Amino acid sequence: MTDTIFALSSGLPPAGIAVVRISGPRAGDAVVALAGKLPPPRRATLVRLINPGNGVALDQALLLWFPGPASVTGEDLAELHLHGGRAIIAAVLAALGQLDGLRAATAGEFTRRAFENGRIDLAEAEGLADLLAAETEGQRQSALALAEGGLGRQIVVWQAALLRVSALVEATLDFSDEADVGEGAAHRDILVELVEALEALLASPPAERLKDGVRVVLAGPPNSGKSSLFNKLIDRDGAIVSEIAGTTRDRIEAPVVISGIPLLLIDTAGLRAETEDAIEAIGIARTGEAIAAADIILWFGEASAAPVGVLLVAAKADLGVQRQGLPVSVMTGEGIEPLKQAIIACAKTLLPKPGALALNARHRSILSEVHTELSAAGMSEDPLITAEHLRRARIKLDAITGRSGVEDMLDALFGAFCIGK
Repeated sequence: MTDTIFALSSGLPPAGIAVVRISGPRAGDAVVALAGKLPPPRRATLVRLINPGNGVALDQALLLWFPGPASVTGEDLAELHLHGGRAIIAAVLAALGQLDGLRAATAGEFTRRAFENGRIDLAEAEGLADLLAAETEGQRQSALALAEGGLGRQIVVWQAALLRVSALVEATLDFSDEADVGEGAAHRDILVELVEALEALLASPPAERLKDGVRVVLAGPPNSGKSSLFNKLIDRDGAIVSEIAGTTRDRIEAPVVISGIPLLLIDTAGLRAETEDAIEAIGIARTGEAIAAADIILWFGEASAAPVGVLLVAAKADLGVQRQGLPVSVMTGEGIEPLKQAIIACAKTLLPKPGALALNARHRSILSEVHTELSAAGMSEDPLITAEHLRRARIKLDAITGRSGVEDMLDALFGAFCIGK
């Protein structure tokens, strides 16, 4: 028999209200033990909670009862809405811990039970994890789209189309001698539509940019004002600033949110053709790596030496430096706001649109494999080989929602949740 679990599911006390959740086959017994009876399902009921061990009153609380399987976990589930003081919460949890068959929940165990009992799919669970960790409005909207089943619904549509294609191909294999049965062009047309839909989704901005931030690299020659502007943008002294060229030897990273947009600002070592300093040479090499991995490059050097697609910055404008690009002065503040707006405008084009589905690395990896299988199926002239590619594609799609092949990552996912989820 599955254990019955309990935990505080709201924030840490003290609080106005504290929610204690109980889920499992003995949840009803626990409610009767504390409240004396089961209330009507899905109706908030005022009850007096008693410690069944010694008869001492615990609290006057609201009790909600959700018989399974129509509950968030798919099991019998109860919620105790208590006064949010530390002593009350501790006393109620202690009383529950004394009941036979009950134990404290582990991290993410409520959500894992919801997944295992078919109340949510794996993509929705990932969305819920992202929602709990969201720090910006964009992160919240993207996570909510995933948590509400947006990707799962799309997978259902694709699976239905794949089953239709598979049926057409199987008919060719089973009834190839019948004059009115054949592949025709029907299954290839469906495959073309599926491949194009996958390509469009795979080409969309990834979810990692919402979490990790758009990578903004400050690059250019030594002593061109990169570190001073870096400190100004992050609003603290993150990089050492001096008049000595080559002060910055290694790249320095700092996450920052500007106008609700997550950015990862990266200050780099100054670029020059030759150096006799071995450490500086390593720093220059790392600058090249940072530029190659950048989403946005702020270029502080001459326009003729700039990589393609950079934002040109003419730093130290207060010193009369004449150079192509946006004039910026850390000392006077000139150009700082226009530069921020230019960065944000560029970053918005690289982020998922509000509320749109954004694939994480796991989703992209699996869907890339599905794309490969469907492309191969579309090119094959042998219906037997086509059918095998379609079968593999269906299995891989099931891994998105957790119907197959995901056992190795479940512990890591649900272990990242808080205890009461």
